Amino acid sequence: MVPPGVPLDRALRVLEDEARVNLPQGFTVDYAGESRQLRTEGSKFLGTFLLSGILIYLVLAAQFESFRDPFIILAGSVPLAISGALLFSFLGLTTLNIYSQVGLITLVGLVSKNGILIVEFANHLQESGMDKLGAIIEAAGTRLRPILMTTAATVIGHFPLVLAKGPGAGARNSIGIMLVSGMIIGTLFTLFVVPSIYVLVARTRASVSTKSADPEVIVSEQEEAVA
Repeated sequence: MVPPGVPLDRALRVLEDEARVNLPQGFTVDYAGESRQLRTEGSKFLGTFLLSGILIYLVLAAQFESFRDPFIILAGSVPLAISGALLFSFLGLTTLNIYSQVGLITLVGLVSKNGILIVEFANHLQESGMDKLGAIIEAAGTRLRPILMTTAATVIGHFPLVLAKGPGAGARNSIGIMLVSGMIIGTLFTLFVVPSIYVLVARTRASVSTKSADPEVIVSEQEEAVA
């Protein structure tokens, strides 16, 4: 039985250290239930997390037809959201177990939507004739309400998991704390960090209504005018 307040991973490490000292040579330790799941799948988290990040990046790159915009979205929202979620793990309110890892991977997809709303609208404003700085400021202000609505819906929907009691409450608490804290902290910082990165990294887009100055285009327009 794991004592209250002791993470399962720490308890398993103590058990494994004692087993190496006391068990005869050739004996091994095996687990069942949550302990087995932690040992068999816990080490795969980093690879799964990186794969999910790469997949999201490639999908966004296809959507925006750019490699810069996905970088702005992910760099401006994901690290801050994950830091906010892990803060409560460091404070001892939850542990980094298999359930909290699922919450972190889910958080990446949820918090990326905030950056998508800002960057997509800023690009549209640039194509409408606004300069880059004015476009990102206008986009952040205009998209504030839908971002807050998305965050509020996510937080309210997952908050009951934080208050869950009874059998299996630890798993629900871990997922709930990661999603709720990550969305709140990530959203607050995203509104300021994404515009800052956008100004530094995003390319300046030409207005769609602006005529091209290419000589062949000008000649073609003159011939149409004569006709």
